[in-house]
Order: sequence, then C-alpha cells, then structure tokens
Amino acid sequence: MKYNRSVYHSLSLIMQFSINILVPIFLCSFLGMYMDKKFGTGFWFVLLFFAGALAGFRNIFVLAKKIYERKEGEHGYERENRRRK
Repeated sequence: MKYNRSVYHSLSLIMQFSINILVPIFLCSFLGMYMDKKFGTGFWFVLLFFAGALAGFRNIFVLAKKIYERKEGEHGYERENRRRK
C-alpha cells in the first residue's frame, strides 16, 4: 500500500508537536526533582514542572503560528512538483 505524502507530513507534525511539548516538561521536572533532593525542599519540582509546561505550550504556539502562516500548498514536495511541470 502506497501512502500519500500528506500522511507522512501529518505524522511528522504530530511527532513534532508532541516532542515540542514533552521535552521541556520532562527536562524541567527532572531538574526540579534533582534540586529538591539536593536542597531538601519540596517546591522546585512543582515550580519547574509548570515552567516546563509553559515553555512547551509556548513552543507549540510558535510552531502552530509558523504552520498557519504558510500559504496553502507551499510544502516543499509540492513546490518541487510544480517546478518539474
């Protein structure tokens, strides 16, 4: 079965969205756990978790803004196909 390139493009966007939101949350959470253990406190995890969530949502906002600012049909493979015709 041969898939259309738009399916692969959609899957790559989904992966990009999930990575852009999960990486900051996990990194900030692990940093918060480390700092809580090192300093014997209990608030760094929560504080950095929310900072990571805000950073992740900001990344998603910027990515979505770039995607929607593109003109319809301006994906790289579609531009190449137009040039060949």
